Amino acid sequence: MSITTCRAAALVLAATLPCLTLAEPAHAAAGPAQAVRVHGRSVGIPVRGGTATVDTATLRVTARTAAGGTVELSAPAVTAPGAPGAVTATADGARWTYPGTGLEVTARAEKGRLLVTVRSTGTADRTLKWPVTGTGSTTSALQLPRGEGLSIPAGDTFWNGPGAGLAGSSIAMESGLTMPLWGWSAGRSGVSYLVPTDIGTALDVTSEKGTLRATAAHTFSRGEGTTDYTVAFSLTDGSPVAPALDYRAWLKEHGQLGSLKGKMEAVPANKKLLGAFHAYTWGRARTADGVRELRALGVDRMWLGYDADDQPMTPDAVKAAKDTGYLAGPYDSFANGQDPQKSDAPTSVWPDKVYPDFCVQRADGSPEPGFHDRGCYLSTEAFEKAEPTRHYLADRTRKMTANGADSYFLDVDAAGELYRDHSAAHPQTKARDRANRLARMKRLADGDKLALGSESAGAWANEALSYDHGSGTPVHDGLWAAQRDKEKWGGYAPAKAPGIFFKPAELPADVAKAMYDPAYRVPLFETALHDSLVNAERWELSYDKLPQQKTTRALLAMLYNTPLNFVIGGDSLEKRGSELAALQKYFSPLHRAAGTEPMTDFRTLTGDRSVQRTAFGDGTLTVTANFGTKAYEGLPGGCVDAKLKDDKKPRRLCPATVNVNS
Repeated sequence: MSITTCRAAALVLAATLPCLTLAEPAHAAAGPAQAVRVHGRSVGIPVRGGTATVDTATLRVTARTAAGGTVELSAPAVTAPGAPGAVTATADGARWTYPGTGLEVTARAEKGRLLVTVRSTGTADRTLKWPVTGTGSTTSALQLPRGEGLSIPAGDTFWNGPGAGLAGSSIAMESGLTMPLWGWSAGRSGVSYLVPTDIGTALDVTSEKGTLRATAAHTFSRGEGTTDYTVAFSLTDGSPVAPALDYRAWLKEHGQLGSLKGKMEAVPANKKLLGAFHAYTWGRARTADGVRELRALGVDRMWLGYDADDQPMTPDAVKAAKDTGYLAGPYDSFANGQDPQKSDAPTSVWPDKVYPDFCVQRADGSPEPGFHDRGCYLSTEAFEKAEPTRHYLADRTRKMTANGADSYFLDVDAAGELYRDHSAAHPQTKARDRANRLARMKRLADGDKLALGSESAGAWANEALSYDHGSGTPVHDGLWAAQRDKEKWGGYAPAKAPGIFFKPAELPADVAKAMYDPAYRVPLFETALHDSLVNAERWELSYDKLPQQKTTRALLAMLYNTPLNFVIGGDSLEKRGSELAALQKYFSPLHRAAGTEPMTDFRTLTGDRSVQRTAFGDGTLTVTANFGTKAYEGLPGGCVDAKLKDDKKPRRLCPATVNVNS
């Protein structure tokens, strides 16, 4: 199988650029004639596509490409590592130290990449700001896995300004990005940066003279367990999805790439994810009659979730859903604990003294406040220690699925905000917290045979999850401010159709541009993980919530072969059920055919990026979306054409023309 990517990197190139075919595995070893060269303080290491050179005095990294060009992989480190000691050549690289700062470095070739590991041997915490990327021309572009993914022209006025909320930000790689990577491209060349040691690493984005720059900052800490820092550099062809291809190859090489097909074999309920839209239900929609009403509209596949309140789906309703071919399951959270006498959420009530004994403790001994300062965050280590004898999590799951539910949505666990616990009774590092979360998610999926989902899943959870709600959304911080305005956004009333989910709202212009302008969107997450799990937008951003973005969101979903999210309740089916049904009818055969296939191509067909194309599998599905207003080769603006392998002509959808009142 080969992966074809178009060299349309900097978002300003013509649509007629040639494409490069990369055969998997994407990284071949360097040829036998090539060797590591050490010359004074300079280390030359052969990599796929050229030779990388590390200046040990500054940690500047450059590469001479096979075509004869020069690419800067990193400018000198912002924080000087100190005077380097002598360089010692190794079989596949070199090593050296910085005696004054207690740093040890190894640089070597691995699978065609330059792999640099910095280790701190000192006792004090220390931060290294490196690599430094983006010091080149304004025609370059930054690839960032915020949600599904972005490719941003380095000189773009909007992204360099305050409205985008990017310049001047520091993004924790383990929680602020869906994958531990970023990319930089200029014309037909680029660099992929993978950081397997993402915990303790932040990506700082600044604007220097109107041009974006991205600098990684790693904090070495013995207490946090972050004394090792590794960056894998790869030369690319400049495609905006090249970093995701590189990461996919890395996951495969390290046995960390999940398979949706494999998950379907292990848990049959997962098969019902193919072709399904997702919806959270309220009121009548949680009943057996509500399920049958949805099916009567022609909806053949659906994931139905419900809040953990006092009116979950009954066994009859769950049976009706399963008989219909739908998945049904509860929302739950293992993350929050509150005083049982005062708790405002059933999921925050635990037996015995889980609250407050399991609270994560800060360094000063105070509990880590829970979401919106309610109660506390509960320690995953405390649960793991107690689970073999007390079964708190197993008992919770058994209770939540007693109605026959075959799916489970576990909030927060895969979202990536990790905690160090200073409690003497259950201490944990962030790495341990992540390992605990992964272990309990795998128990839910593999042990309890549930179709498991979580919020805004980090790629590290791809082996455990079958779906997620959130990694499809490149969130701007302004979204949270918009949601706090209950008058415009809606609150938690009425009970059967809360305004926060059902009331149409308008995003501020800057927020809408940063999140949904297709000129900046690229499918990084799908390129890496499309055949591993089903990715959707955030659960509270239903398709009907943002009327101004409906057409764009529908086109993106079809282009990326990912489901739309809805909420159903009150009179929503009477008002918009036919629209949901029409969209799902179009999506279902496409996703059934390609949902377990990798995304094998992404390209832009016009200079303004208004027309984009994807492909899945070996010709299984090709999708072309026109986000513009002018027709492109017969495809009207605001429409999408999809063609399965055996189709004689494309299947067309124009979302804005779907009759929502019929």
